[in-house]
Amino acid sequence: MARSPDPAEKAETLAWLRRISGDLATVIIKRLEETLPWYAAMPPGRRSSVGLVAQAGITSFIEWYDDPTATPRIAADIFAAAPRELLRSVSLQQTLQLTRVTVEMTEERVAGRGEDLREAMLLYSREVAFTAADLYARAAEARGLWDARLEALVVDSILTGEADEELPSRIAALGWHGHGEVSVLVGTTPPQFDVDQLRRMARKLGVDVLVGVQGSRLVLVIGRTDPALRAGGDEQGELSFPEIARRLEPGFGEGHLVLGPTVPALVDASQSARASLAGFAVARAWRNAPRPVEADDLLPERALAGDPLAKHTLVERIYRPLRAHSQDLVTTLWSYLDNGRSLEATARELFVHPNTVRYRLKRVSDVIGWDATGPREALILQTSLILGAIGTDTTRRRSASTRRPR
Repeated sequence: MARSPDPAEKAETLAWLRRISGDLATVIIKRLEETLPWYAAMPPGRRSSVGLVAQAGITSFIEWYDDPTATPRIAADIFAAAPRELLRSVSLQQTLQLTRVTVEMTEERVAGRGEDLREAMLLYSREVAFTAADLYARAAEARGLWDARLEALVVDSILTGEADEELPSRIAALGWHGHGEVSVLVGTTPPQFDVDQLRRMARKLGVDVLVGVQGSRLVLVIGRTDPALRAGGDEQGELSFPEIARRLEPGFGEGHLVLGPTVPALVDASQSARASLAGFAVARAWRNAPRPVEADDLLPERALAGDPLAKHTLVERIYRPLRAHSQDLVTTLWSYLDNGRSLEATARELFVHPNTVRYRLKRVSDVIGWDATGPREALILQTSLILGAIGTDTTRRRSASTRRPR
């Protein structure tokens, strides 16, 4: 340990430090320009602000050397001299680089003035480094809380469909890297939810996510990211959204996991959200529902629960295309489903050969993409036929009432 200087020596050292403080600040700024490229590239206004911080650091050291008990206040005063925008533009790593250069230059100037002064410099630089780390940690925590609130607001706007003109700017403020198609995944929140781990899983899959926790319900808005931003994405190219949902499944709690339909962009995500939320509400009605399950595979349950979007989807994607293509296909499908999916019984009812029934059922699959020979898809098709028939009958009655003479 260095000996403590006597009062006369300390007073002389303090006077000398105050005399050279201006020149020392100038030399430090010059060294910063020579050794730190990012500092030299700064706009003049910000470089001037950094100079103020360096000058404040030298002045604070002199005050601290005079009274070491003032460490917390003096160290904090260094960063109080920095404008708020400077704290946002200079990273913690860059701040520590500034501190190192300042300490090195000061050590060079005070060399030969005694070990006690050099030791004081080292102790003070440690205090400054800890203060900087604390300052940036507090700023990061505050920013994280703000980002979490903003993200919750964005997810809530998507779920409720109450998007406004500010939604795109809010999404941009969150640093959303997704582009193109989007889908919404709804499940249960695990007891020990680690949102950072879930985000890391998403990045590895080449997607970005917005996370919303609503009590026991966990909502992910999923969008593919630019390939240049991916962190070890799948080597075989872009994954489908069902495959992405399957790989994110471990991040959810027990229970059903429902994936909404794919939509073109994030601003359209409310359509996917409505479907996935409606599917999540009725998923327990499908006894053997897979995990994850697509919301469109739950169309019958959603329709029975009164979901207007499911009813509209069933009619527009199944019933109307079949009717527009051929009434024979609608008749054959009705008969096949009413006869317990029996080819022979259907053929007898329609007075055709069973091979004709097979051909027509294949045409049904070609036209709408669902296969009536499977039990689950048969339920979907039968529900669409019922809804389509109800809608057609209602339309006829309305048309007839409008044609009646008054």
